[in-house]
Amino acid sequence: MSARFDPTILEALEAALPPLRERAERALEAALPAAEAHPTGLHEAMRYAVLGGGKRMRPILVYATGRALDYTGSGLDAPACAVEMIHAYSLVHDDLPAMDDDDMRRGQPTCHRAYDEPTAILVGDALQARAFELLADGEREDAPAPAARAGMVQALARAAGSRGMVGGQAIDLASVGRRLDAAELEDMHIHKTGALIRASVQLGALASGPTCAATLNALDRYAKCVGLAFQIHDDVLDVEGDAKALGKEQGADAARDKPTYPSILGLRQSRELAERLAGDAIDALDGLGPGADVLRGLAAYCIQRQA
Repeated sequence: MSARFDPTILEALEAALPPLRERAERALEAALPAAEAHPTGLHEAMRYAVLGGGKRMRPILVYATGRALDYTGSGLDAPACAVEMIHAYSLVHDDLPAMDDDDMRRGQPTCHRAYDEPTAILVGDALQARAFELLADGEREDAPAPAARAGMVQALARAAGSRGMVGGQAIDLASVGRRLDAAELEDMHIHKTGALIRASVQLGALASGPTCAATLNALDRYAKCVGLAFQIHDDVLDVEGDAKALGKEQGADAARDKPTYPSILGLRQSRELAERLAGDAIDALDGLGPGADVLRGLAAYCIQRQA
């Protein structure tokens, strides 16, 4: 599939990423409570957890989906912020001593190290609540219709809950020290990582207005493939990535005896599977025009990134 690494698509992505990341940063800065607002300690820690760097893959997927559907308006900002806040909360909780017990995240001390464990727990709780508050807000000028807002709340809640990200984390914790087969590992990652990536695309589509069922199905197929490819590449980076680029300890999964794609399939087959999934994601967008080129580029980027 030559489109998989089409240089023009990657060039378009390279040009599009900086402004999309900047848009996400501005929106998050505005959507989070001010550090000076009471209670200041909690709000300062929330901003630390969210604004301390990151690829912003999920909000960029929201924006890129809107672009693919010919919508780039400010109505995309709330869902972009909401999904990133859920992601940030999950990282704060995953890093806690009771979970993965990590000291570094995005090149800086994890939230519970920079503050303390109770604060980190409350940061996650508050970010989750703020995410749904943003989606439900019907007083914004750019707020979509009530049915679309309800659909976004439902999509994000499903992706974040026991049948999505949190369920995947539960499977992950229960799998430490066990030998999973490829199907079991795929099931874990479809929940843990893939659910939020799939929700990012769903939120972008819902915020963009009515869309035909065939296009929605194509976007969902794209999101499923990208979500799994992204996680497989993460597993590869945990083996051979650079700790400075990753912003966290390299080899952490192996040290905890966690099941990963390289541990089950080997590095070569893991890379091949991620590449195949990225190609499938690009193929899913065949019915969409040049407006979907950022989505196409993101599929290639997710298996080429170094962090």
